[in-house]
Amino acid sequence: MTHGVDTDFLVAVEVREHPFHRRADSLVNRLLDENHTFALAPQTLAEFIHVVTDLRRMPEPLSMDEAIDRAERWWHAAEVLRVFPEGEAAIGFLSWMREHRLGRKRLLDTLLAATFFRAGVRRMITNNGPDFRVFGVFEIIDYAS
Repeated sequence: MTHGVDTDFLVAVEVREHPFHRRADSLVNRLLDENHTFALAPQTLAEFIHVVTDLRRMPEPLSMDEAIDRAERWWHAAEVLRVFPEGEAAIGFLSWMREHRLGRKRLLDTLLAATFFRAGVRRMITNNGPDFRVFGVFEIIDYAS
């Protein structure tokens, strides 16, 4: 089964000081042992790099080169399905924004959800379950619980 990767999960896996690092790392290893795969969108990589290099969010931010190296490792991993926000995903994104009356703080998550949905991904790994449950189409894997 393929699991969509939300940015918060990627940050938790890659930042050892993150409060949920052990849980996230354990989940990655368990899923890999069970031959699951991960879906990753380019917008997740951009958000990941933004977060892990931000001194206001990270006590020890990564350098831009370190963040890019980690993002590239994920993007090129054999266990990763690369998904893209193509035309139908954009239509779904706009539709969900209107249908669920979502505001500007929900833009990135809604575009990510629409991208995964269009790619056939129905499981999401996130610590922000309510942001994705609203769409009624995903099984949420909350790694922080």
